[in-house]
Amino acid sequence: MSSDFIQSWTEGAVGVIQLNRPKVANALNRQMVQEIVEQAERYDRDQEIRVILVKGSERAFAAGADIREMEGETPIRFELADPFADWDRFTRIHKPMVAAVSGFALGGGFELALHCDLIVAATNARFGFPEVSLGVLPGAGGTQLLTRAVGRKKALEWIWTGKHISAQEALQIGIINKIVEPELVEEEAFRLARTIVKQAPIAVRLIKEAVHQAEDVTLADGMMLERKNFYLAFATKDQKEGMKAFLEKRPPIFKGE
Repeated sequence: MSSDFIQSWTEGAVGVIQLNRPKVANALNRQMVQEIVEQAERYDRDQEIRVILVKGSERAFAAGADIREMEGETPIRFELADPFADWDRFTRIHKPMVAAVSGFALGGGFELALHCDLIVAATNARFGFPEVSLGVLPGAGGTQLLTRAVGRKKALEWIWTGKHISAQEALQIGIINKIVEPELVEEEAFRLARTIVKQAPIAVRLIKEAVHQAEDVTLADGMMLERKNFYLAFATKDQKEGMKAFLEKRPPIFKGE
């Protein structure tokens, strides 16, 4: 399926979203963000899809927001348009999202990658928030998501200076999961996605909920949610299949039931 600014297709149980504005290094305008999140929501509702993979091009995952679109904006127009409401929808995607990042992931592109659960990056990947050089700041969650990933001091350093973060530094500090050569980044992202595809889908969903909540609630509340989700998993056929397969010393066959 193709839209104006993305392409999408499925490979087995993996739903793929490819950013497709090559002339502007996949710069994100409002329509493009809307197309990305709407497709992610379609995959989230599709029982045949178990993992969502988001990718750009080798040159750029997404080199930021579309500055021409924002240049003439006013606070009131922003308030009425509420453009970041679409970004909030990413936080309600239940299925795992994997980003395959080559080249630049700057500004909104970095925020899109951070909204994904896992990031596979090429050795040529560069991350960063250059908004300060434009007299503004990240607006689609960058200050919050980066701080949760790396801590307050590093987040302030990077957002204040607008510096580019290499893939190696991003790996060392825990922003990304793996680095590979540019020609292998898509293959590695698919390998990771297909590994998750083999797991019990409802358990994967419950794990995502519990892990994400761990950043926002007290330890006691997080433990209670984990316990609730653990109990809930025992209502699934996949739990019965998983434990039966273990005892029978065979691979389980999970159906998302």
